[in-house]
This record gives sequence, C-alpha cells and structure tokens, in this order.
Amino acid sequence: MPQPVVLIAEELSPATIDALGPDFDVRHVDGADRSALLPALADAHAVLIRSATKMDAEAIAAAPSLKVIARAGVGLDNVDIKTATTAGVMVVNAPTSNIISAAELTIGHILSLARRIPAAHASLAAGQWKRSAYTGVELFEKTVGIIGLGRIGALIAARLQAFGVNVVAYDPYVTSARAQQLGVQLLSLDDLLQQSDFITIHMPKTAETTGMISTEQFRLMKPTAYIVNVARGGLIDEEALYVALTTGEIAGAGLDVFTSEPPADGGTARPLLDLPNVVVTPHLGASTDEAQEKAGVSVARSVRLALGGELVPDAVNVAGGVIDPYVRPGIPLVEKLGQIFSALAHSPLTSLDVEVHGELNQYDVSVLKLAALKGVFTNIVSESVSYVNAPLLAEQRGIEARLIVDDQSEEYRNVITLRGALSDGSQLSVSGTLTGTKQIEKLVGINDYAVELPIEQHHIVMLYTDRPGIVAVYGQKFGEAGINIAGMQIARRAAGGQALSVLTVDSPVADDVLDAVGSAIQADLFRQIEITES
Repeated sequence: MPQPVVLIAEELSPATIDALGPDFDVRHVDGADRSALLPALADAHAVLIRSATKMDAEAIAAAPSLKVIARAGVGLDNVDIKTATTAGVMVVNAPTSNIISAAELTIGHILSLARRIPAAHASLAAGQWKRSAYTGVELFEKTVGIIGLGRIGALIAARLQAFGVNVVAYDPYVTSARAQQLGVQLLSLDDLLQQSDFITIHMPKTAETTGMISTEQFRLMKPTAYIVNVARGGLIDEEALYVALTTGEIAGAGLDVFTSEPPADGGTARPLLDLPNVVVTPHLGASTDEAQEKAGVSVARSVRLALGGELVPDAVNVAGGVIDPYVRPGIPLVEKLGQIFSALAHSPLTSLDVEVHGELNQYDVSVLKLAALKGVFTNIVSESVSYVNAPLLAEQRGIEARLIVDDQSEEYRNVITLRGALSDGSQLSVSGTLTGTKQIEKLVGINDYAVELPIEQHHIVMLYTDRPGIVAVYGQKFGEAGINIAGMQIARRAAGGQALSVLTVDSPVADDVLDAVGSAIQADLFRQIEITES
C-alpha cells in the first residue's frame, strides 16, 4: 500500500520532518507559487504550511485526498476554514507554540519604551552621545494593564511580578478567583485605561475587538502612558493612535503587528513608523528558534494523528477538546456502534441521543457524540466523513444530536447507547461497552435485546419469531453457501416471541444468500453489517 503523501509547502525545521517519522511520502513545494502548489496538492493527504501559502477554496478543491491542513504557527488567516470543514478537511495549528516568545517580546517592548533603548542605540550608532536626551522611567511601582488575561497575558503577568509593578487586567471571561491566583486585579476596561502606566493588549481579533482601542480610549489614558500591541493588527485603531501620539495624549507605543503587513505607503500604519515615540518590530512574536521548532513539531504530531484516523483534540474546526485517557478507548467503540446503528436503520434518522452510563460520567465525554455522528454517516453518504464534517452532515440533514450522561450502569462499568428516532416514527438503539484488561469492544444490546458479542468486521443481525429448529435452518443455509459462523448470540424476551440473533461471520455474505436465509426463517429484520475501519 502506498504511503500517505505529506506536502511540505514552506521551510520547516528538521525536527518537524523527524516528528513526522518514516511512515509518509514527504514531498516539498514552494507554497507561494500557485502554479507549483495546485498540481502538487492533487495527491496530498496532508499539507504543512506557514503564512505564505494560501489554502483557499481553489487549493482545497485541487486536493481531493486531503485530510488535514497543518499551519505551523498560530494565525489561520491564510486558510479557508469554512471550505475545509465542508470538505471534511481537518485544520490544525500550534496555538501554544509561540506563547512564551510573544510574552517575552511584549516585555521587551515595555522595557524598550520605558528606557528608550532603540532611539538611544540609533543616536549612539550615529556618533552622538546624548545621555540626557534619553532619560527613561522605571517600571518599579508602576501600574501595568493587561487587556486579555489568556495564556499569553498570564505569562506576562507572571514575568512582571519580578519588576515590582502593580498588575491589573481586563478580561470579561476570567473569574476573580483566577485573577487572584495570578496576582492580578480585575478592572473594567475604562478603569484599566485610566490607571495604567503601561498597557499591553492580548485579545483575539474579532468583529467586536477590531478597533477596540481608539479615540475614546486614548482620551482616558494618562499622557505619560505607553501602549503595546504584540497580538493582532487592527486591535488598535492606527489613525487614532497616530493622533494620540502626535498630540501628546499618550507618551508612546510599541507595535509588532499592523493592520496591513508589511505597512505600505498610503496605509494607516506607515506614518507611525516615522514617529520618535514609537518602537516597531516586523511581526516577530513567534520568531524565535524555539517557537518555530515547537510549532513544526506540534503540527507534525497532529498530522500523524489525523492520517491515522484519530481525533486531534485541538483541531480548530473539530468540537473536541482535551481527551482523558480513560475516555479515549471509547472513541473507536462508539464509531463502530454508529455504523451498526446505520446498518440496522430502516428509515432516515431524525434525532440521535448518545447516552453514556457509568463511571465515564466523571469525565468530559463530548468527543463521543462526535464519534457517534462520524460512525453513523461513514457508510451512508458519498463524501468522505471525518470528525470535522460529521456535525455539519447532521445539521444539513436536520438531525438533532444530544449527549446524555449519568452514573447508572447495572451490568458493566460503562455502557454507551446510541438511541435514535427514525422518520417512520420508530426508534432504534444499539449499545456497547469495553471489557477486560484488553478493553475488548463488545456489542451488548440492540433495541433492548441483551447480547454480548465482540465487535468484528462482519456481522449478521436477524429478528424472527422464536421456534424450535430455526438455528439449524440458518446454520445449514450459511454452511451450504460456504459462510463460516465464528460467533453467535441469541436473545429473546419470552419463549415463542421474537428472538434476535447476532452472528459473527468470517466473510461478507452475497445478497442471494441473504435473501434465501431471510425467506427460510421468515425474518422480520435481516441485516448484514460490515464495519469500516477509520
């Protein structure tokens, strides 16, 4: 079998290639050259990019086998996430790879502004010795305001403590308990702007946060205050910042990011570069050797998981999350239950409940709903189904999916049941569990008939009226057709009522054989189930 093709579209560290390992056909292309990129994508199962390669709708359409786009960095402005999701392509990045680099650069900007380091360097390099012209200020006992107390903001707060500053923060999503743990006082945005000597912004760029620091906010700040942006261009209104800096409303600014990069002539950022009270760097937040290596290694590991059919917990277009090791073995089990459910359904699904009973209720099991949807659609839609587009497929078909969790499981430590309503008004349920130290995947229930059978690749499910000799009838029919029965479970609610037989067979059964057996036993339900491995 040929190895999956991994396309490296930009220069990445040798450690990234090493992290991929020997299991892939690794190819290289200049991702910025569209004439080279598009044909190279034709065979690609994964593509690793940085900022220069645009994975837009055209590029995604050129890659019919693509399963994962991996951005070795944080930003995803060059990836069409909506189109990727519709196509079932996972999008991953390295959200924590540069947090230390960004935090340290922020501290560097604050110190550069406080002690006027870049201007003093330029003056001395020009042959001047103007000590009195570059008198600065100490950080000690100043107030530093952090707008956005996420991972980077928290790292900055920790590093600032050593300078003896008073750290305040604004973040509507952080609790006072978390802020107290970080040694930070939470304030409203207006209060933070009024009280702070240095302000650094670390918010995501959204419709609500774009331009959040503008004319009105600068008017609240001290005339001796400095502002730093190492997060995203556009969070600070650049035209309003220029006015504030040139009229003395604030003392200075440190900028690593801009609305348009690089700042072009005629753009709002260009005039800022000529101001003496501005320190600028060319988007260096992630530009350390360590950050680049961590980003590459992180996404390489994600590519291995994705091409191995596993869920990547931090993929940006997958509703996953961190998966506890106790929950992880349930993912392939639930996928298989979803396939069994679809094979047994005799009319379209309208709603699906994923019920998790037992000790698993102590963990975050939201991933199991995702796995159930992937399993349900795997063998019933023409497009490739992944953890990415399974929820979208459900939404497009008007299928409501719910997760129900409790601690009640009488016979097993944990039982997972998929219970769905079908369009003809009937209901269908299948249940499974993991047993023993080897965590054997077992089918333990169909429509409340209790069975216990290891889940294998080929199964036959039959529902018929219980009567003597019927097992001999279908056993003989299968034997005559050369079908070996490897395992069997029979369940019934009462003698003479309906009985359910679940068989494990060694090979697929031809349709004519199925028809003959079904007629011979007068089956009310007769289904062949073939489990497709991810």
